[in-house]
Amino acid sequence: MLLYVTSFRHSVTSGSPLEPEIGFSRAVRIGPCISVAGTAPIADDGATAGPGDVYAKAVRCLDIAEQALREAGASLADVIRTRVMLDQGHA
Repeated sequence: MLLYVTSFRHSVTSGSPLEPEIGFSRAVRIGPCISVAGTAPIADDGATAGPGDVYAKAVRCLDIAEQALREAGASLADVIRTRVMLDQGHA
């Protein structure tokens, strides 16, 4: 017997003009699962947050991911896996 389950899909936007152009969302929730897209340390003004400071960049990326989780109805306590790549970059 084949069972089809329809789940509600909720997309969380970052507000980036590239989202509709290249087809991504900051996060997508389908049923109980949420997938958060990779992010860069973008400050509220659009500039790079923490240039030359890998810790500040990491904190900003995690803040962005946490905000997306909240908008999708979850929190950092619900995360079961992460993947992190950081670059010190230039000042």
